[in-house]
Amino acid sequence: MAHDTYETPLNSRYASIEMQYLFSPDCKFRTWRRLWVALAEAELELGLEAVHQDQIDEMKAHLTDINYEAAQAQEKKVRHDVMAHVFAYGEQCPAAKPIIHLGATSCYVGDNTDIIIMREALELVRTKIVNVMAALAKFADAYKALPCLAFTHFQPAQPTTVGKRAALWLHDLLLDYEELVHVTASLKLLGCKGTTGTQASFLELFGGDSEKCRRLDSRIAEKMGFAATYPVSGQTYSRKVDSIVLNVLGGIAQSAAKFSTDLRLLQHLKEVEEPFEKSQIGSSAMAYKRNPMRSERIGSLARFLTADVLNPAMTASSQWFERTLDDSANKRLSVAEGFLAADAILELYLNVASGLVVYPKVIEKRLRAELPFMATENILMDAVKKGGDRQELHERIRVHSQAAGMTVKAEGGENDLLERIAADPAFGLTLPELQAMLNPADFVGRAPEQVEEFLTDYIQPLLEENRGRLGITAEISV
Repeated sequence: MAHDTYETPLNSRYASIEMQYLFSPDCKFRTWRRLWVALAEAELELGLEAVHQDQIDEMKAHLTDINYEAAQAQEKKVRHDVMAHVFAYGEQCPAAKPIIHLGATSCYVGDNTDIIIMREALELVRTKIVNVMAALAKFADAYKALPCLAFTHFQPAQPTTVGKRAALWLHDLLLDYEELVHVTASLKLLGCKGTTGTQASFLELFGGDSEKCRRLDSRIAEKMGFAATYPVSGQTYSRKVDSIVLNVLGGIAQSAAKFSTDLRLLQHLKEVEEPFEKSQIGSSAMAYKRNPMRSERIGSLARFLTADVLNPAMTASSQWFERTLDDSANKRLSVAEGFLAADAILELYLNVASGLVVYPKVIEKRLRAELPFMATENILMDAVKKGGDRQELHERIRVHSQAAGMTVKAEGGENDLLERIAADPAFGLTLPELQAMLNPADFVGRAPEQVEEFLTDYIQPLLEENRGRLGITAEISV
């Protein structure tokens, strides 16, 4: 690694090797060559006399041994990356040189490659997200019945369970997964549309045979593993496609950020923690600290990705007519870095979700401190059954609750609401009777059943469908 040149942290610190390779020059230029072979094969199959099988065989022999030095030297001369690689490929394939890129424009290799790589990258994202979902599902199932204090407005609210809260994180990812699958399946190849999308060059090559132009598109798509090409285009595929794809990644960023924020708050409350390694240092100054570094990094990268989603949206809205090149530099950055960031986020999410640490005693202590307030409706009903006046008792509970609240907040004392009610003869309830009403499991509603139903009906079928993708682990680099 060079120490005197900028290196994107997405490569050196965050994203996986697999995702880095998909957006590497080698992956791109190998795909260009595959596309040039597919074009030549389709042209030969459709009867173009200028193309011969020995030329195609020669091209296939040099699909992967790219002569980068020749391409780089030529690009310095012509200032055109596609033509530089056409030249370099032709140097290695002298017999095929006359027919490489025949009839095509630069976007034939550039745009089709972008679609191919984005689809492969989405498949990698799918693998990562289902593994995160599997980890969260396991966690949700293990803690589906563990009561905990729920919060609305980050104020104590009716209890839920630790597993039910995890099911909320999981449900967000389910929505992302469904959108991911839909968008991946909807991607089509650009095909061979020519300089303004009219296929005029191919119509000329095929002597005015329009049907062969149609079949050329479909054959190239089939050779590259696609069911179809976009039916109409300018020189490029619509840049709305990039925006649609990045929106999927942005949705994952939103879900991950929500999870990371919740976990950071839970770690502050000492209820649930992210993994913390034996030799990990939380703070350079405060040796005792256990900072939620991984969750904070998820939030940080998610913020970057959420903002990055705006790039393809603005690019799509600013294209002129059939083609303008102000998309290129932005697209090289925004799409690649969007995928690298999403990959990094999911790597972190998987690492954290697979190693969550729960502290049931702290959870129970916090819940029991608030539970008397939440039990007041049940207390009121039992006191009425013993002959009390509902309106009078309601007012007494209000007064006692306010006083107990002030004991906690103003004096730093314990919640003594039950003791106050037990000492009030109007209720006719003893302290043991009141304490018996405070079984935390009685206050979580259907949370355990909701988790079971959600996992059984939605998550387990999804994981079974993706069983071949499961089993990966994630290690953070720093």
